[in-house]
Amino acid sequence: MTILLLSLALVQQPAAAPADTAQGRPCVIAIDSLPRGRQVTAGSATNYFGGGGVRAHCKGTSTTFASESIQYFTAQQRFDMIGNVHIRDTLLELDANLATYFLRDERLEAHNRVVAVNRGNHSVLRGPNLTYYRVVPGVRDTTEMTATQRPTIEYRGGSAPDSAEPYIIVADRVRFRGNDRMWGGGKVTIDRSDLAARADSLMLDQRVGLGVLLGKPQIAGKEAGDTTRRYTLIGTRIELAFHDRDINLVKALGEGKATGSDWTLTADTIHLHIDQRKLQQALAWGKKSRPHAVSTLQTFSADSLALDVPDEVLTEARGFGTAFSTSKRDSLAKAEDADWITGDTLVAHWAQEKDSTGVSRSRIRQILAHGSARALTHIVNQDSTAQGPSINYSRGRSITIALKQARIDRVVVGGRADGVHLEPRPPAPVDTTKKPGAVR
Repeated sequence: MTILLLSLALVQQPAAAPADTAQGRPCVIAIDSLPRGRQVTAGSATNYFGGGGVRAHCKGTSTTFASESIQYFTAQQRFDMIGNVHIRDTLLELDANLATYFLRDERLEAHNRVVAVNRGNHSVLRGPNLTYYRVVPGVRDTTEMTATQRPTIEYRGGSAPDSAEPYIIVADRVRFRGNDRMWGGGKVTIDRSDLAARADSLMLDQRVGLGVLLGKPQIAGKEAGDTTRRYTLIGTRIELAFHDRDINLVKALGEGKATGSDWTLTADTIHLHIDQRKLQQALAWGKKSRPHAVSTLQTFSADSLALDVPDEVLTEARGFGTAFSTSKRDSLAKAEDADWITGDTLVAHWAQEKDSTGVSRSRIRQILAHGSARALTHIVNQDSTAQGPSINYSRGRSITIALKQARIDRVVVGGRADGVHLEPRPPAPVDTTKKPGAVR
């Protein structure tokens, strides 16, 4: 039986698989080891069965197969591997409990505890199933893979081996094309020690360094070993730009909202620039939703805004085009008591100061307005007996407001300056004519 089996479709070969002699050679199954086997004829077709630890390969290539048993159906050109399946291809290392190779269209289907390793970049897929489409001239020119039922992928992308930290991607279904393109759909999650992203669908293309998240997308920066979010970004569509496989730019396109440790930014379009896995700058613009930034006691709006946050510490904000800013003395101050400043452009500077608990926080130190500048400020004179602050309205080509401990220290107006200054009403004089104990 065994001799007859091997003399037909399963050609006996030496135990060592030969090296590849042609790229994408169609697979012709050759058996290297078959402890026991039998054949069954059904009509004009003959089917073959074997067990006891089978070893095989594709003739003329280095693609090898190993499993506890096999089934080969000649009419369908279908080769089944059952139990402890190990497949080694030039591009893939695959382990599973069950696998079927459809030779006509060079398609391999694996099931049950699948582990697939990309030999080019060391990406790893783990899941209940995988379909692998092998490169063969006249059939397909690029390797493809698909998997369903929420596989987990350690994704590195690119074509060169990489030992760096991978992105952990989980989705209801995934598809790969070559070494550098991937699609995911259905509750997609992307995690690494420095970020966490969520969306309904995902596209990654390492050839152009682009990723796209759609369907309620969001991304958050985080500290390694800490679940605290350093920054977050949501939008209608989020795009990721890669350099050397690290994300260096995150874009929210439509209904963008970004938050940091002590600021929030909203706009049609928001770009977050990342370096060394930390947020460094945020840019925002848009017409439908004018950029608006809010920090602890300040607000900023303009046609476009830029926030400098080197290593995620707020140091400067710049507004261009009808820029407007408000400031409160404290969180309990009323809206009508807020100071404001406006101009064609605004520049605000922050410095790090420790609060009463010893924690360093960004505190605003200076705001500058240029071009058609106007400002309304409230200044408290600590040496005055007057109740309430003085009110100052100023106009000029430029205005600079200096602050100390979140309170206005001075206002400097330059270039054809004018305005109005109102001092608070002094306290009412004591009525000396009133006799003690008298009642009026």
